[in-house]
Amino acid sequence: MSVRPWRDIERRECRQIMVGNVPVGGDAPITVQTMTNTPTEDVKATIDQIRRCEDVGCDIIRVSCPTEESTRNFRQITRAAHIPVVADIHFHYKRALEAADAGAACLRINPGNIGSADRVAEVVRAAKANGCAIRIGVNAGSLEKDLLEKYGEPCPEALIESALDHIKLLQDHDFHEFKVAVKASDVFLAVAAYHGLADAVDCPLHLGITEAGGLIGGTVKSSIGIGSLLWAGIGDTIRVSLSAEPEEEVKVGYEMLKALGLRTRGVRVVSCPSCSRQGFDVIRTVETLEKRLEHIKTPMSLSVLGCVVNGPGEARETDIGLTGGGNGKHMVYLSGVKAHAIDDEAMLDHIVRLVEEKAAAIEAGEAVAFDPHTAPQKTPEAAE
Repeated sequence: MSVRPWRDIERRECRQIMVGNVPVGGDAPITVQTMTNTPTEDVKATIDQIRRCEDVGCDIIRVSCPTEESTRNFRQITRAAHIPVVADIHFHYKRALEAADAGAACLRINPGNIGSADRVAEVVRAAKANGCAIRIGVNAGSLEKDLLEKYGEPCPEALIESALDHIKLLQDHDFHEFKVAVKASDVFLAVAAYHGLADAVDCPLHLGITEAGGLIGGTVKSSIGIGSLLWAGIGDTIRVSLSAEPEEEVKVGYEMLKALGLRTRGVRVVSCPSCSRQGFDVIRTVETLEKRLEHIKTPMSLSVLGCVVNGPGEARETDIGLTGGGNGKHMVYLSGVKAHAIDDEAMLDHIVRLVEEKAAAIEAGEAVAFDPHTAPQKTPEAAE
């Protein structure tokens, strides 16, 4: 029986596929994807960007293949990447055939622009021959003309019908290693389409709010759309589409999963917005700590609060806590327990060192990340 049922998310049951060596669907962790924005013809720039995305935790990366030159260089990219590479194909189905032969782990095709059923059949044959998965990428901005005429506009029913039509195409060719996305820039449209599709199929679902916007606006929009679906148990892999560098998309994706308790990576920071009660500059402190702790991949938590109103309470919930005090003296908590004071000058280096030491101890099996939610916690008064 769950201790806190209001925290539970029951994931939608679906079958599992493999994208390279990464499982998607079933009981596999929800994966985080992004897409390169360098010219694929520039192999070095593309590999360098993939490496940066790997460093921040990307599980699967997509690379656009718009030209014959891009697929000619694709094998160098797939061999250099440490994570599966998805070939993004639009219009030119031959690029899919070339990418499959060049080591793509998955082919992303848009049913609205890939061409005839015969061309889809060729893509399926190439995928089978090379052990590729396929992602059916339905997008409200490129729906088939007959569906637009039938429904009058992009709507959930049109997106779902497009997806089901193309699922049938793959199944008719006895191909089942596929996942599906029904994306739209309209949050309401995308969420409704995903809910309908989730009820209709048993394949993994790739979530995204497409063309979401810039870093701030797009993060908010994506968090509402993708976050509400994940909270409902829908979704097996996610891509946050931002007008920002792909590394930022990965970071935002992980923050979504961390906020919902679906996946953890690195330091989860709890911090206050700050006010005139703060004992230190909270905003600048958090900015600095987040930057200095980017290298930590071990899941753990850090609270940074400027005063004693909520500081001690939040600190009791985290691995390491910092609460602002008077006269430049601040309190440090370890695994929810008040430990010692630290002054302004030493504060940043001290917190970084404590986080690094705790991460190392967790990795060595000498400690575990503090989780106040595993069982009801006694208050200090009750403990006495």
